Amino acid sequence: MSDPTIRTSRQGRIGHILMDRPKALNALDLGMIRAMHAALDAWRDQPAVQAVVIEGAGGRAFCAGGDIRAIRTHALAGEREAVHDFFRAEYALNAAIAAYPKPYVALIDGICMGGGIGVSIHGDIRVTTEAGLFAMPETAIAMFPDVGATHALPRLPGALGMYLGLTGARMQGADAVHAGLATHFVPRERLADLAAALARDGAAVVAEFAAPLPQFSLAPHRAAIDRCFAAESVAGILAALDAEGTAWAGETLATLRAMSPSAVLWSFAAIKRGAGLNLDEALAAELRLTAHVTAHPDFHEGVRAMVVDKDRSPHWSPARIEEVDPAAIAAMLG
Repeated sequence: MSDPTIRTSRQGRIGHILMDRPKALNALDLGMIRAMHAALDAWRDQPAVQAVVIEGAGGRAFCAGGDIRAIRTHALAGEREAVHDFFRAEYALNAAIAAYPKPYVALIDGICMGGGIGVSIHGDIRVTTEAGLFAMPETAIAMFPDVGATHALPRLPGALGMYLGLTGARMQGADAVHAGLATHFVPRERLADLAAALARDGAAVVAEFAAPLPQFSLAPHRAAIDRCFAAESVAGILAALDAEGTAWAGETLATLRAMSPSAVLWSFAAIKRGAGLNLDEALAAELRLTAHVTAHPDFHEGVRAMVVDKDRSPHWSPARIEEVDPAAIAAMLG
């Protein structure tokens, strides 16, 4: 179970996992993924471990995602097996969390994106503080919402999942509970007390710490989200947003236009497909899709612009959604 960026321990009734890579916002590398999976396997049959609790170190992030910079480096070097190994291990961990026979509790304080969603959303209990910041921002780097998100997003209320998956919109604190990404809202000032109570009394104490939810900040736009993002095609979404004629719709349309056009289309298709798959099937489909996506020029350019050089000025090819060949997207999903 040893990895310098994963700290595992027994604390009272729980097995505790601390993602300890704060300078990288606890982004997951392959060693961390394997260490977390090993810890879960070790605790599975230990009667004294009644639940598992996972947290992120550093105070800024729970987990900001997978180590996408390293994945790009492997892809550019033609090291396809290394890319495959990372995603295969990550998705196996996601599946293990979903099937875990004991309560799995994620304490989310800070950034929770991409791979961070993957090591939380498949668990029984997802606690967020007001500092929790949730997103699946993959279309901005020409990836797609993975880690089982193609299964989870279509199961959020209404068309919220498609909206979040295509736009990368961020959900903060209690909004994530309204959306279904988290299950409980606990003020940050009480999180340490909750962690102590979990070790002492087990997972059932979470409900005692949960605070009432304020109004969902997206409430004024929920009907429009459902109208627009339930469309049967990306073209339909764009047309529906244009027809809304509101400031929110205009901003959302501009966001979609800024993303990788190809990624918007393959993400839409993957999320639509995921609605009819169970989690294991969705993860298997995602693994197949990663081979195509990480070989695409937009993926290399998106990670360069957003993660490596950070100039935030990607040059997509094709440059517009209307220019993407639908047959090419269909072949990737085939």
